[in-house]
Amino acid sequence: MIDWNRFDELRNEVGEDAISQVVELFLEEVDETIAQLRTACDPARLEELLHFLKGSALNLGFAELGALCETGEKSATDGAMGEIDLGRIVHTYDVSKKEFLAKLGLQGRAA
Repeated sequence: MIDWNRFDELRNEVGEDAISQVVELFLEEVDETIAQLRTACDPARLEELLHFLKGSALNLGFAELGALCETGEKSATDGAMGEIDLGRIVHTYDVSKKEFLAKLGLQGRAA
């Protein structure tokens, strides 16, 4: 689910001091976007939301989430909204986030 090599690469790029800020910003922004997907998301914005999630996820190492969002984004671009499994995307984020926070020792942030 998590590409820890990518996360370590990012941590090396931004430094130890900044990585916690990057993680916090990621969680805030992605939690907000996932909340939109959990509710009645505007279909006109779905491609944009999935594009944002894809980039954010891949940047931080959420590989499986990034791949699902990429597939969903392509389906949205093609007008095949019925092929997008938002439930799977949301579930994958929830599971990935839990794994990520546990490994970093930040389980209390998972709520």
